[in-house]
Amino acid sequence: MMISNGIEDEEKWLAEGIAGIQHNAFYLHRALDSNNLREALKYSAQLLSELRTSRLSPHKYYELYMRVFDELRRLEMFFKDEDRHGCPVVDLYELVQHAGNILPRLYLLCTVGSVYIKSKEAPAKDVLKDLVEMCHAVQHPIRGLFLRSYLAQISRDKLPDIASEYEGEGDTFMDAVEFVLQNFAEMNKLWVRMQHQGPVREKEKLDKERNELRDLVGKNLHVLSQIEGVDLEIYRDTVLPRVLEQVVNCKDELAQYYLMDCIIQVFPDEYHLQTLETLLGACPQLQSAVDIKTVLSGLMERLSNYAASCPEVLPEFLQVEAFTKLSNAIGKVIEAQVNMPVVGAITLYVSLLTFTLHVHPDRLDYVDQVLGACVKKLSGKAKLEDSRVTKQVVALLSAPLEKYDDVVTALTLSNYPRVMDHLDAATNKVMAMVIIQSIMRNSTSVSTSDKVEVLFELIKGLIKDMDGTSTDDLDEEDFKEEQNSVARLVHMLYNDDPEEMLKIINTVWKHIMAGGPKRLPFTVPPLVFSALKLVRKLLGQDGDVAGEEVPATPKKIFQLLNQIIEALSVVPSPELALRLYLQCAEASNDCDLEPVAYEFFTQAFVLYEEEVADSKAQVTAIHLIIGTLQRMNVFGVENRDTLTHKATGYSAKLLKKPDQCRAVYACSHLFWVDDQDGIKDGERVLLCLKRSLRIANAAQQMVNVTRGSSGPVTLFVEILNKYLYFFEKGSPQITAAAIQGLIELIKTEMQSDSTTSNPASDAFFASTLRYIQFQKQKGGAMGEKYDPIKL
Repeated sequence: MMISNGIEDEEKWLAEGIAGIQHNAFYLHRALDSNNLREALKYSAQLLSELRTSRLSPHKYYELYMRVFDELRRLEMFFKDEDRHGCPVVDLYELVQHAGNILPRLYLLCTVGSVYIKSKEAPAKDVLKDLVEMCHAVQHPIRGLFLRSYLAQISRDKLPDIASEYEGEGDTFMDAVEFVLQNFAEMNKLWVRMQHQGPVREKEKLDKERNELRDLVGKNLHVLSQIEGVDLEIYRDTVLPRVLEQVVNCKDELAQYYLMDCIIQVFPDEYHLQTLETLLGACPQLQSAVDIKTVLSGLMERLSNYAASCPEVLPEFLQVEAFTKLSNAIGKVIEAQVNMPVVGAITLYVSLLTFTLHVHPDRLDYVDQVLGACVKKLSGKAKLEDSRVTKQVVALLSAPLEKYDDVVTALTLSNYPRVMDHLDAATNKVMAMVIIQSIMRNSTSVSTSDKVEVLFELIKGLIKDMDGTSTDDLDEEDFKEEQNSVARLVHMLYNDDPEEMLKIINTVWKHIMAGGPKRLPFTVPPLVFSALKLVRKLLGQDGDVAGEEVPATPKKIFQLLNQIIEALSVVPSPELALRLYLQCAEASNDCDLEPVAYEFFTQAFVLYEEEVADSKAQVTAIHLIIGTLQRMNVFGVENRDTLTHKATGYSAKLLKKPDQCRAVYACSHLFWVDDQDGIKDGERVLLCLKRSLRIANAAQQMVNVTRGSSGPVTLFVEILNKYLYFFEKGSPQITAAAIQGLIELIKTEMQSDSTTSNPASDAFFASTLRYIQFQKQKGGAMGEKYDPIKL
């Protein structure tokens, strides 16, 4: 009878059953206390009759069963004590078989059977065989399942196992194995049959209820694994084939999934390794709805852990060809389960790859084979957009990187980029970032142009727009982070051989040129500095040899650098290009290549004239030009004059007077280089300083006109400091009198009513005067020099 009015009815029936048990248990206890066997059997049979109900769900039936079980334990204690009931156990075994109903009779029989085996008055195997056969009489799924569970429970510690007290003449562990296997087979059939106990519309509910009872069946396999006599041979020849026969023949997805998982979990790893073929052979025969990927993943995980914990067993993995067997089995399963989603197949390959990397890390051919199988599975499909699939593919591609700590190893796998091609643009970028992070984390040096080619093919999602996506669609912060990662990567590409390094630079240049104007400001600078590093390594070499096979020479690299920096004009990014031209000019100065250095300066000036329009950017640029030019010693008189003239000219043309003043006094350093062979033209130094003074004066007047008060004297103090610098360096044109005059000028300005007081400039001037005082007091040549200056 099916439950119609839901949970309330069931609760009522359970309450009635419990009341019946408690009522009979009361009289049973009274009978036991008075050692009355007849009454004890009568009330125990009545108590057990409550288990004959068909109206309870498995969950509620279990509650009832547990109450009965507690009473049976008490009854068993009574049966053991012959002095109390005065009936030999053999007679008792006969006596309980007269109970009126089959279910109470069998429960009582199992209880006495347990005592019978313990008494050793009959061989354990005979009693067990008798009990397991008699239990056939109950074929109702729930009642039969719980009955056999009770039989398994009371017999667990009484099996005739090796070194067990129940192993006697004719009683061997094989009898125990046979008993457990037989009970398991029958329990599994009952469990499977439960699904037909209600209408199809309640299938989900029935499956849930069946799932709650699965451990009753699984316990048998656990008992089998605990039998001492079950060695590898017995397991391979008897246990596994019999269990798998049940699994395959039951044709029930719930049972098949659970029991396969059970086999993998309860039996030892070495048994699985030696019986892989048999175990894997059952997989394609399972129902298509069985979640075989989880089962196989569990098996591979166990074997991986086994290999990791016992390295000495690794030769066995090769001996039994574990990888080949697993790979073939996965192929067959995917073939047999036509409706298996892509995510399922990829998950299997992730597990196989993890297994391979643990067990055969040296076999890159195996790793590539797994990736190849993935490519085959994904071929013909559109770009992956299902997040579950892409997550698994990222896991698949990340596994070799994590294992080898070396992207270079992954670059040798021919199928690696082919798997990446199946990812959508966003995931491709994620994977590219994972690759770059792996290189940075492990400080991996990618050292050949071929490997760089493969690497940049892998990370192309970051280097150029993919599948119609545009850089405009990207989040600005994410875009910057991605491009900065590519920039950092460029510094990890290195080879000691100059020719190979030049090839690497050319390869990178080819790839980043395809990235479009928005990426170039991030990717060009690291490439330029990488090339300059190579130039400095080749210092002193020269080469005018034509042809393809020319060794790397500074001149050749500078030609390439000119092209690379020129590309920034499409961005446009003039300030960055100007900085890079100046870096190249400095490097060509170190290589003693005057025409090349002059050309780079020319390019920098052209950019300054034509592209740098912002006044702040002009100030920064002119100071960079002056600073770089000051360090150049490669130029002849004519070229140097041309460039310094340009620099001073541009300095005086800056928009704001204070900027003009500072740039002009900075130019004074172009005429006095404090090296042994450096230029020392005191006349032109003085000209620059006087010119800056005039500009400072004009700036003061301008402020006075526009605001009605003069600005602070900061510019004058700065110029005074320049005077002191050249005075100390020994420029004859900078005299103590000139310095004295400037000090007086500043003091006058500061005392003027129109001058705005400024604590910073006042402190600056005071500090400068303290320095002069310090030099005066120091004595020696420098003290004498400063002596004429009066403060």
